[in-house]
Amino acid sequence: MGTLLDIKNIETYYGLIYAIRGASLTVEEGTVTAILGNNGAGKSTILKTVMGLIEDQPDKGAIEYMGRRIDGMDTEDIVQLGISYVPEGREVFEELSVRENLLMGAYTRKDKLGVEGDLERMYEYFPVLRERETQWAGTLSGGEQQMLAIARGLMTRPRLLLLDEPSLGLSPILVKEIFKIIRTINDEGVTILLVEQNARMALNVSQAGLILENGRFVMKGKSEDLKEDKDVKEFYMGVRSEASLKGYQRWKRKKAWR
Repeated sequence: MGTLLDIKNIETYYGLIYAIRGASLTVEEGTVTAILGNNGAGKSTILKTVMGLIEDQPDKGAIEYMGRRIDGMDTEDIVQLGISYVPEGREVFEELSVRENLLMGAYTRKDKLGVEGDLERMYEYFPVLRERETQWAGTLSGGEQQMLAIARGLMTRPRLLLLDEPSLGLSPILVKEIFKIIRTINDEGVTILLVEQNARMALNVSQAGLILENGRFVMKGKSEDLKEDKDVKEFYMGVRSEASLKGYQRWKRKKAWR
């Protein structure tokens, strides 16, 4: 195993908005790396910057994939190198069938037999997609659309999969199912860079994690260590320390008397 993706001190702007402020991270081959943070922290911007989806970005820094500079490359060329991106909000082709959506994920491939084999593999990952094969994607449930979006991303046979908020808007049962599939995909050799607000689930499925605040990484480490960090527990996992809980309860009592 070695470093598959190396992001070095990138700075990204949306117009005049300073979105990413000198961020660096490495993704080791064969791992799941999780980026955690609140809304507006810049998590999705990092993935879009890697994929070349922000015009003329990054302004500074470098992005290397398998030792090759990819910042400044066209998105299609980045995909051809073996990186696939599943955006936040699923963005399936609503008026195409499930099968047609999956085939769109393989549009750059010429190996028809391989594509058919991967279609079958996607149906094994996500049995509900086989049941909905001829159904328009726009009529699927939110969870089914998320499964379709992940499966479509895998149809490129990526070496690195970028997942942006895969649990967004899903029920707890579906969230568990999606993360079980993420673990399976990784176990079968796909490296994953995961952006996620559900810190507990993300740290359970990943080996390394980073906390992003206001466009800067403020904490990095092994996922097992981050899960035990008191600040991560309190601010990202909703687990209050005994002292902070007592302080909160005192505040509640005072408020009740007003």
